[in-house]
Amino acid sequence: MAGSTRAFPTADVAAPAAGVAAVAAPPRRRVAPGREAWRRFRRHRLAFASAAILSLIVLAVLFGPLVWRVPINDIDFTATLATPSWQHPFGTDDLGQDLLARMLYGGRISIAVGLAAMMVSVVVGTIVGSLAGISRGSVDAALMWLTDLFLSLPQLPLLLLIIYLFRDALKAVAGPEFGVFVLVVAVIGAFRWMPVARLVRAQFFSLREKEFVEAARALGASTTRQVVHHILPNALGPVIVAGTIDVAAAIIAESTLSFLGLGFPPDIPTWGRILFDAKDNLDVAPHWALIPGAAIFLTVLTINFIGDGLRDTLDPRKVM
Repeated sequence: MAGSTRAFPTADVAAPAAGVAAVAAPPRRRVAPGREAWRRFRRHRLAFASAAILSLIVLAVLFGPLVWRVPINDIDFTATLATPSWQHPFGTDDLGQDLLARMLYGGRISIAVGLAAMMVSVVVGTIVGSLAGISRGSVDAALMWLTDLFLSLPQLPLLLLIIYLFRDALKAVAGPEFGVFVLVVAVIGAFRWMPVARLVRAQFFSLREKEFVEAARALGASTTRQVVHHILPNALGPVIVAGTIDVAAAIIAESTLSFLGLGFPPDIPTWGRILFDAKDNLDVAPHWALIPGAAIFLTVLTINFIGDGLRDTLDPRKVM
């Protein structure tokens, strides 16, 4: 009909046909943070291999003396400066003492010094960095001035001076081994906390303005609660990485002190002390110096690679 328009009824969207079920996406399984971190760390092949090698070294120094029962001070003048053999796998020194037994015993001390000094530096640096990061004004300026002061001090000469002045007094109070251990750990840790403090302070500056901290502050959380429950747990990733580097630096520092004759007494065979004793026989018994040097090198290298792996593992921006 003229002037009329053809009507097109609007069709509703048809429902799915009978028998065809809508496929829903499966729920995503939640993964624990620790398991996710372990998965990421395993994908860092160099760090994972370094962790396996370091674990073997630690197990060797812990349980090796239970298997290799040669006394560390057993003198045999018939086997002085012997090269590695089945009877003495690492050879002997100028007194005929078995180097494998002395290396296993000294590894305990060197690694223990590294771990203890790391704990001292991390605890002190975290406390100083947290106070500086949460405070404003004069407190932050004073703590950073103190940090810059310690950073400007010549570390090795001061290490030598402090140990030379207080070694005999601590040996008389706590014994020759434990007294020197406490002194070496305290001195090395006292000169390694500054990078940790700067790192924690920078993390606090970044985190204290985040939304979850602002929400906790708006709900009436005290400053201590904000630090302990919200800011500090999220700032520990870089601190763990810095701690692994401090272990390596502390082992090198202890080896340096022992090599210079200001570490543990001569009858306590740390890796640095064995190097010190071997310096006069490098031409006739190079194995005496190469073995402890290789142990220090391998331990420090694996710790540094583990630190690199932890840095990549704890970095959420890096895809692994």
